[in-house]
Amino acid sequence: MIGVIRKGLRRFLDADEGSAVVPFAMWTPLMVGIALSTIELGALTMRHVALERALDQTVREVKLGTGRNYTHDQLKTKICDRASVLVNCQETLQLEMVTLNMRSWREPEANADCVDTSTGEVTPQRTFEHGQEHETMMLRACYKYRPISPTSYLAAELPKDAQGYTALVSTASFVHEPM
Repeated sequence: MIGVIRKGLRRFLDADEGSAVVPFAMWTPLMVGIALSTIELGALTMRHVALERALDQTVREVKLGTGRNYTHDQLKTKICDRASVLVNCQETLQLEMVTLNMRSWREPEANADCVDTSTGEVTPQRTFEHGQEHETMMLRACYKYRPISPTSYLAAELPKDAQGYTALVSTASFVHEPM
């Protein structure tokens, strides 16, 4: 009887059929996390590039459109139309435009003015100034979005608000051309 048990134990210890299960179980969460983070980084980069490009194109139009004052909503619509990959752009994009005085320099507000997603109401703008000829202007756009996979390594490290939105901020500056 003891020989049968000993023989069965020896066969069990010498068997290697299930040897790949343990490393697979240990490495799979890491590989899935890296894959999700890669997808998240690609989506974040795509959104940021689209926002930067749309903002640059809109600023170019504003500075060359001599004598025309654009409203916040007009600029927002132009940016959102040019950045079609930004989902819910009209609802989650906030613009801020301020005059920069080069002679008596005052640092612009460090934090971008973003949409408050916790309320159903529109967040009022902090500042939106129309500049004069030869004035240097700063236009800052803040777009809020939800990460694709909030549990991925990258998305877990992104700063988020209470509703799980994270912000992308793009800034452009320009000088109003004379008429």
